[in-house]
Amino acid sequence: MPKLYIGNKNYSSWSMRPWVLLKQAGIPFEEVRVRFDSFEADSEFKRVIGPVSPTGKVPVLVDGDLVVWDTLAIAEYVAETWADKQLWPQDAKARARARSVCAEMHSGFTALRSNCPMNIEADLADTGALIWRDKPGVRADVQRLVDMWSALLQEHGGPLLFGQFSVADAYFAPVCMRLHTYALPVPAHITAYVNRVRALPGVQDWIAEALGEKDFLAFEEPYRLRHTED
Repeated sequence: MPKLYIGNKNYSSWSMRPWVLLKQAGIPFEEVRVRFDSFEADSEFKRVIGPVSPTGKVPVLVDGDLVVWDTLAIAEYVAETWADKQLWPQDAKARARARSVCAEMHSGFTALRSNCPMNIEADLADTGALIWRDKPGVRADVQRLVDMWSALLQEHGGPLLFGQFSVADAYFAPVCMRLHTYALPVPAHITAYVNRVRALPGVQDWIAEALGEKDFLAFEEPYRLRHTED
């Protein structure tokens, strides 16, 4: 059984992608959560993950003596190894398109990533309103998502980007979390897609476990103060 090393579910968008992919596809795996304490060389996180991953980062998939790191590489390995799950579209042109949009997510949307870090347990609508007002890069990133998703949903008829669940939906699941957490304004049909992704059983499991962590990490949340009850 493969092992998937991940970080905190509340914060780790990179970890969420392969975890949701495996979970939603019904592929058995062992989860190894490595808590984010800091990313300094002498941190517990680095001491645990360093001997496993050559990059010293999560996620990383270990299958026997094989180590696969980087989310795209993990997705490709999973799709090839469990080909019966049809995790990429079967049509060659649709498959190329799916790989293209995943690669774009992998390397792009930097304004959205940096200004709206994933934080599943938080309600940051007020913060999102300020970001939307002051950050044109975020508005441009969201518009690109709207255009991309609209075209794919129309072309493939939904309910997901390429009809049935695929790597692409797992890849954009953290973005759906961001749009929800920060209440960024999108058209109704995009909100409906976000809600469908959030309702997937694999995503629901991730959300539930993220909410159960209750592990506030100040260095992950420079954009807000912690609110505690007396």
